[in-house]
Amino acid sequence: MGEQPTGGGEPLMRDLIGGLLRRARLEQGRTLQDVAEDAQVSMQYLSEIERGRKEPSSEVLAAVYRALGLQLVDLVGSLHTELAPAPAPIGGRFAPGPGPGGAQAMLLAA
Repeated sequence: MGEQPTGGGEPLMRDLIGGLLRRARLEQGRTLQDVAEDAQVSMQYLSEIERGRKEPSSEVLAAVYRALGLQLVDLVGSLHTELAPAPAPIGGRFAPGPGPGGAQAMLLAA
């Protein structure tokens, strides 16, 4: 989609957000024109957001996710799911990531 990840290998927020909005729209079977009209943005601008070419303001982003029947928590939760590393398998089972205190607490426990 849009730009390549930055030097650290992290994806750009505009690419992630655009991809999530496009997937939500397509899962609903809606057209760009339909969602753009509901969000009161141009179809071209919505297309550019979905492709990661434009970084929307918080107001435009809110209008688009509302037009899709989503809430901010849906968007943030989806971003978290997409970015969170998968848990590492331990003994054939998946272990939860470190809780409060993170890796330092794990080291202190050892």
